[in-house]
Amino acid sequence: MRYDGSPLFLTRWVRRLLVANGIVYLLQLTIFTSPWLAEVFGFRPSAVLAHPWSLLSYAFLHHDFLHIFFNMLALFMFGPMVEDRLGSARFARLYGASALGGAASSLALVPLAGDGVIIGASAAVFGVMLGFVLEWPDAPIFVFPLPFPVKAKWLILFFAAVNVLPLALQVQDGVAHLAHLGGFGAAFLYLRGGALLRGVRRRTPPAPDAAVLVHPSAVQTSGQAGPFGASRPDADAKALEEVDRVLDKISADGLSSLTTEERRFLDEMSKRFKQEP
Repeated sequence: MRYDGSPLFLTRWVRRLLVANGIVYLLQLTIFTSPWLAEVFGFRPSAVLAHPWSLLSYAFLHHDFLHIFFNMLALFMFGPMVEDRLGSARFARLYGASALGGAASSLALVPLAGDGVIIGASAAVFGVMLGFVLEWPDAPIFVFPLPFPVKAKWLILFFAAVNVLPLALQVQDGVAHLAHLGGFGAAFLYLRGGALLRGVRRRTPPAPDAAVLVHPSAVQTSGQAGPFGASRPDADAKALEEVDRVLDKISADGLSSLTTEERRFLDEMSKRFKQEP
């Protein structure tokens, strides 16, 4: 089901995650009230070998009502649009990668983060929020009690600063700030890491026989003009195959999965079809 813009609309994985977190929290309040639940399923860096599942399970436990409320509120606000843009599969991977990033950062920097038990979906939700900002950096967000909207990019910078400052000042407030930042970092690497890697690779000239994306200019030759300009039938066929491949990629992984070259290619093809008599 596609996101329809309604403020109450829930996409597939957002709905599942809200329900799963809600059920686990109810179990924490009613049946599993003993501290052993957090000890076994929460993430403690020194116990990761004994409890490897805690790398993900910690993200479904919460300290109290306000903890789960604000996490799920943020997921409810930003999640549907991000899932609609990325596709359900990529959204689920983004959520999981952000949760893993929160645990990994705490594990890698134990002297800074400490060895306490970490629980909460904040790292995963922060990853979703970053995904929103990368797609809509200037989207207006109303934050109570401010009477005016704040651009999404400034809001995410504020959250980042709130988590960096306690670490820099060595404030012990019981909040897993490093896990939150790890969620940001993992989300950025997941969503933009491939583009950064491709940018590095472009600096090295490809081999003469390397396979490259069919560019619109590559199909322009002498002959009868068609929707792709003057071209040979075999060149037109290659361009159509490339269009099909790009559209299949959008269907599977969302529009944001396209590279800059693929977006440019699709825009050029669209313009040429519009110019067809």
